[in-house]
Amino acid sequence: MKLQAVKGTNDILPEQDARWRSVVDAAAEVLGTASAGRLTTPIFEHAEVFEKSVGDSADLVVQKEMYTFEDRGGRRLSLRPEFTAAVVRAFIQHGMHTRPLPVKLWSAGPAFRAENVQRGRYRQFHQVNLETIGNATPLADAEAIELLYRTLARAGLTRHRIQLGSVGDPEDRAAYNAYLREALAPHAAELSEASRERLRLNPMRVLDSKDARDQELIAGLKRPLELLGDEARRHFDAVAGYLTAWGVPFEVDDSIVRGLDYYRRTAFEVHYVGIGAQSALGGGGRYDGLVELLGGPQLPGIGWAFGIERVLDALEQEGRGEAAVEGPVLFLVPLDDAAVGEGAALARRLREAGLRVEFAYQRRNPGKGLKDADRAGARYAALRGGSERERGVWQLKELASGEQREVREDELAPLLQAGAPGATKEL
Repeated sequence: MKLQAVKGTNDILPEQDARWRSVVDAAAEVLGTASAGRLTTPIFEHAEVFEKSVGDSADLVVQKEMYTFEDRGGRRLSLRPEFTAAVVRAFIQHGMHTRPLPVKLWSAGPAFRAENVQRGRYRQFHQVNLETIGNATPLADAEAIELLYRTLARAGLTRHRIQLGSVGDPEDRAAYNAYLREALAPHAAELSEASRERLRLNPMRVLDSKDARDQELIAGLKRPLELLGDEARRHFDAVAGYLTAWGVPFEVDDSIVRGLDYYRRTAFEVHYVGIGAQSALGGGGRYDGLVELLGGPQLPGIGWAFGIERVLDALEQEGRGEAAVEGPVLFLVPLDDAAVGEGAALARRLREAGLRVEFAYQRRNPGKGLKDADRAGARYAALRGGSERERGVWQLKELASGEQREVREDELAPLLQAGAPGATKEL
């Protein structure tokens, strides 16, 4: 059998790495301006962390999506399917509630779900995540959404939009779930199997269905925004007001739902508007019961995550895909055996000066050496044989122009850092 990456996982190749890093770097830059600290949690946790966080939906999520296993000590562990529960666990464990509130924590890394594989949906995927814990105001919600929008803009996107909704307060959710049960009960047999299960456990999740028949059945139903109580409505209007004042583009979306009981009020998604299509990059919402549910104090929170793979797909649509692999600035070509060791020693010193330098591991004739330098993507080649050694120099050649000059070893670093001007002599 030919060994390949496991289905639903991907290798990140050198030519892709720069773009990947640029997305995470954008998050570090933008979120750092808001005093968010980076938190790195283990990729696996005790299964209970995620099972508690999904509550009544555990049957659906744990059995069908989470990678859960038992280690040699008999402990049930799960690869993280998302960041929020793990971040909250760390927040509680390390007593972060004693710090000035709110505490803002951002993370980046892989997560895992046993999903049907398709473009933008993988079994190992990567996310950037932000959690703001300890403030229940609409301003905290608006700040989080603005940071999401600006992070994606800093990463290079120009056609992303916020979809803003609300799931209301617990009493609003209870009323809406009762409404859905009553409205859909006569049509339960026509729903997909997944939606029938959702109708039993968590009716709001039926609105998430992508099944065509399900969509027909729910098309004429009332949406969560229509049943908001007064407090939740004022909260929603305040968030929308801040975003409008700050110039963050958004649309009100009355179809956004969150199935878990601890989600309250603000819910949002970020979509990329491509050519003839719109796709979700990520989303988030307010959760005011999760910290307490996982054993911490009663503290509100709001958070979001976006998929790095999905952002990279969107950047590719905008013509900002893979970056070229950065080649060395200099390739050292030894023309005799003595120059092999001299080249390796020189490369070491130049690397210590912060320059990207490669060298041939064996002697080369000039033509072969220059060809090797060109294939490596180098800007310059430096050649040395017996005559250059006698004069204490290297022949430095700019590959694009063919310009060449003799330089001493102690001149190389400053010349390369300055762009090696003044070349006059042809080989």
